[in-house]
Amino acid sequence: MLSESALAAFRSALGADRVFDDAVTRALYAHDETPRHVEPEAVLFPASHADVAALVRIAFEHGIALTPRGAGSGNVGGALPAPGSVVVSFECMRRVLEFDPDNRLIVVEPGVVTDDIDRIARSAGLFYPPDPGSSAYCRIGGNLAMNAAGPRAVKYGVTRDYVLGLRAVTGSGQEIRTGCRTTKGVTGYDLSRLLVGSGGTLALITEATLKLLPAPEAVATLRVCFASNRSALDAVSRVMHQAVTPCALEFMDRHAIDAIRPTGAADDLPPGTRALLMVEADGAAQDLPRQIAALEQALAGEGLLDMRSGFKRDDIARLWAARRSLSHAVKRIAPLKINEDVVVPVSQLADFVDFIDHTAQAQRLPIVSFGHAGNGNLHVNLMVHPDDADEMRRARLAHEAIMLRALALGGTLSGEHGIGTEKRRFVAQEIDPATLGLMHAIKQQFDPHGLLNPGKLFPD
Repeated sequence: MLSESALAAFRSALGADRVFDDAVTRALYAHDETPRHVEPEAVLFPASHADVAALVRIAFEHGIALTPRGAGSGNVGGALPAPGSVVVSFECMRRVLEFDPDNRLIVVEPGVVTDDIDRIARSAGLFYPPDPGSSAYCRIGGNLAMNAAGPRAVKYGVTRDYVLGLRAVTGSGQEIRTGCRTTKGVTGYDLSRLLVGSGGTLALITEATLKLLPAPEAVATLRVCFASNRSALDAVSRVMHQAVTPCALEFMDRHAIDAIRPTGAADDLPPGTRALLMVEADGAAQDLPRQIAALEQALAGEGLLDMRSGFKRDDIARLWAARRSLSHAVKRIAPLKINEDVVVPVSQLADFVDFIDHTAQAQRLPIVSFGHAGNGNLHVNLMVHPDDADEMRRARLAHEAIMLRALALGGTLSGEHGIGTEKRRFVAQEIDPATLGLMHAIKQQFDPHGLLNPGKLFPD
């Protein structure tokens, strides 16, 4: 129970209209996209860096755990309140502090919507490459916390690659700045890269200086149908072994295709289609035909059923229809989606997808796989009925088998969703004890009382 003195201190620092401990607000902020609910003791809405520094110092003084939150769109429990904690929602910190097209950078607060950053950049002929699937509503603070990515990561990299510098507040209330405003800089340790992907466990980010790139002149798309998962994923290996790097290389397995059939989005796929690749290239308009021809040559091979290209906006939209309809279509299979985003080496993708299929059969579960094949990053979706205890038991067995298989193939537990609460029990399987010990020591330096997003990222 939050003490009256702590509540009074928060209200004095932020204003009474930015501190809520009523039952309705606490219930609204009791969950993210995971099915679990934990009500916080209160919800705070800072409006500035100074507000964040003040509330962290109060929390440090009173020993109150803090759970940072952006849009709450994560699905690994990263924004799930720890018992007894206070949620710090950054949705009111949504100012663009600076836009400098000449130096190709933008400075934003953590509550800015990711798509808005790209929209502002494109007004000056630039763009912000990271494009998570929730970019229309997710906040850049959450992207920084989880090192989010998206389809364009295969060519352009992830959020961490576009962070020039950060302003943040550590767990003891110390205000820090990391990085610089230039694309080159090696003064001191690279704390920016350390904070990005740390899930809010080291410091609360209040400001980010982001690198922008010149926007590509044009885009072209290929939709490629295959007779099997293996033939499609063998083609992925060929694509990633030649000179033209696509700006998107997305995979859908046969279960994903079956899921979209009722929507009509699969009506124009040729009979026998059991896997689908979406391949995109960008750059100078006059160079796109050359890029597409090179990609077509790499994609051609055993199991290819159909390949269609699009160079105009309407044609591209039609080709993407099947992939765009997938998220909603999958939700019709079962009420709960356990969504994982493991990564394996590209050369191991075909074997990994075969293992997922065998696991689905063994545990009698629908498992739908799709994702960013060019990075080896698969979204593995276990579709379950949470009120069926036996099905949930089988889902836990399948989930564990898939996690451990990804590690055995030389992969990692997460490509872009993070660890949160849902995968922490597997972390010691990936990271050796000495390295984990060093990470705990770093956590202690940034957050000596362990108040920032406790119960996340590391096993107990």
